Amino acid sequence: QVQLVESGGGSVQAGGSLRLSCEASGYTSSSDCMAWFRQAPGKEREGVAAVAYGGGVPYYADSVKDRFTISRDNAKNMVYLQMNSLKPEDTAMYYCAADRRPCWSGSLGLPDGMDFWGEGTLVTVAS
Repeated sequence: QVQLVESGGGSVQAGGSLRLSCEASGYTSSSDCMAWFRQAPGKEREGVAAVAYGGGVPYYADSVKDRFTISRDNAKNMVYLQMNSLKPEDTAMYYCAADRRPCWSGSLGLPDGMDFWGEGTLVTVAS
């Protein structure tokens, strides 16, 4: 059974930092795409960042470029999202997701294309 478990969410002041983690179990792939999505109250789920199994150039939403960094440790089945210079508009539930297919430029725009999802971790940024 595939499980994605997020952790690291919390409350922070604007300008602060958080590091989200996602642990995958029951799931192995050498060609997949791991991603972070977020959903704020009353808004649609949006892609934040994605990274391929072999690394390479990650994909980022324009709203988080130069502030967020996605990384993964395949040996530990972990994916991370380092979030710096947080803004109140970053407040959302953050979800880890996995696609058994490779990342592509449209990965962040198609949440329905993801095969597996975690339950989410809440990030709140106060102004």
